[in-house]
Amino acid sequence: MTEATSAPRLRVVNLGLPKTGTTTLAHALRLSGLKIADYRIRRRQTSDPGLQGAFVGQCLYEGYFHSGDPLARMGDFDGFSEISCLREGQSLWPQMDWGLITAIRAHHPGTRFLASWREARALSDSMLRWSNLGTERLPGSDVPGLPRGFGATTAERVRWIEGHYAHLRALFRDDPALLIYDVADAEAPARIGAHIGRPVTWWGRANRNPKAGRATEGQAA
Repeated sequence: MTEATSAPRLRVVNLGLPKTGTTTLAHALRLSGLKIADYRIRRRQTSDPGLQGAFVGQCLYEGYFHSGDPLARMGDFDGFSEISCLREGQSLWPQMDWGLITAIRAHHPGTRFLASWREARALSDSMLRWSNLGTERLPGSDVPGLPRGFGATTAERVRWIEGHYAHLRALFRDDPALLIYDVADAEAPARIGAHIGRPVTWWGRANRNPKAGRATEGQAA
């Protein structure tokens, strides 16, 4: 039976930007019993050799353009905590693509969307400190809402960050399928748990900035 004819399967998709606690979200959702792909699919997470090591954003776009369903190849996973990719020549931002988001909703009506959020200046500063994300990759790439040549200054990054979340609010309006939450909010795990319909029992900091401590793989935290 398909998701359209049976009880919708819970899928969780985070539309937040990098450095908004996406690795923390992934860890919390895993402890809540969900199988989560975070930025890049690890070899141990799937038996499909075509997915091993693949970027989540690339897989979503392949599904979207080849079949119409962004999650066509992602049946192993219940959720996706970091879906953008800005490395190895790729600049992929599914969280800014309304056509792709709409396709997920059409094919997977049980999907719950999250948008992890931090205050824009704090997020901009975190991006600046994370490897070369703020100094080279953002200003040197074509990013939706941030064309190549922009993003090197705090003011430009803040305007882009604020624009993204304003865009999500405008697109979803008051749709209960989306929850925008502050990663620093003590009530964030309770709000996320209520939104996805299962308890979130852990919340912390799973991925530190390399200047503050050892970092794990990926572009997010």
